[in-house]
Amino acid sequence: MSGKTRRELIVETGKMLLETGLVARTWGNVSARVDGDNFLITPSGLDYMNTTEDDIALVNISTGEWAGPRKPSGERGVHAAAYEVFEDVKFVIHTHQTYATAIGLAGYEELDITDDELMKLGGIAVSEYGMTGTKKLIEAVTDAMQAGAETVFMPHHGVLICGRDRDETMMRAMLLEEICQRNCLGQKAAEPTETMVKEAADLLEQIQIIVGNVELLQNAETMKFVNMNTPLVAQIEDMAQMVGRSAPIVLNVLKIAPQLKKHGAVMVPGIGIMVHADTEDDTEALKLLMDKAVKVKLHTMSTGKKAELGLADIALEHMIYTRKYSKQKNG
Repeated sequence: MSGKTRRELIVETGKMLLETGLVARTWGNVSARVDGDNFLITPSGLDYMNTTEDDIALVNISTGEWAGPRKPSGERGVHAAAYEVFEDVKFVIHTHQTYATAIGLAGYEELDITDDELMKLGGIAVSEYGMTGTKKLIEAVTDAMQAGAETVFMPHHGVLICGRDRDETMMRAMLLEEICQRNCLGQKAAEPTETMVKEAADLLEQIQIIVGNVELLQNAETMKFVNMNTPLVAQIEDMAQMVGRSAPIVLNVLKIAPQLKKHGAVMVPGIGIMVHADTEDDTEALKLLMDKAVKVKLHTMSTGKKAELGLADIALEHMIYTRKYSKQKNG
């Protein structure tokens, strides 16, 4: 396989991940082994739809040194670990897929999975938690892979999936989400009524006039959770990054606009979750993120397991995102 072909596959795979909903925005990353010493990987903070073959960085597996016009993904360390642990692995994907994220937080021990599915995934394991890009995360994922697992749940973060080629790796990602979706608890709920949809549309139009970019999340799972009047505290790193510790519950419609400007996401009982960001792209990404956060929360609540991120981790993730990542993405 030539370097150009690998680059083409990486660019194509990034778009596939977006189209299948296995990642949103610029989250996640894709890599391909070049030889025993190097691999190619997607750049940091660049939209998959705008990523070209020239943007792909070359990274040395042992030293971490890299070459290319753009800085490689901050998760290059876990990719390097995968290539070191598994000599026959040629392609690695890190996803932020919804249901696998939920199972990785709570429910992994009782996962309903067949022997055939387990074999197709190359073995599964859950790592200890470590913040994005840290030595702690790399060591935790390495430990899980050294136990023989080629598909690793990374709590609060997503999944790392290894394969012999792109097709096997994507197959594993899709199969894993199918398995995790059927294992995810608390998801069944009634769809919003016509009255709810009409009231929400009218209110959304008013808020958009005041705030600008605003989207409404109003599916069955969201309405089920929002109407519980339960705080949605960050359990996943991408929510911590974009929203912070929690999305507040707003009962007074007059307070929706100011709270949206402050937090980026608010829960309105009977209406749904409203989200706001500076750009249309970020607002849509935040809508997808909150949908994921709700589904993860419904699962962890159903299992009775507390899975919130620590306050210090939330604060650090949010600070890094607002000061660096969002500016990099939008600049």
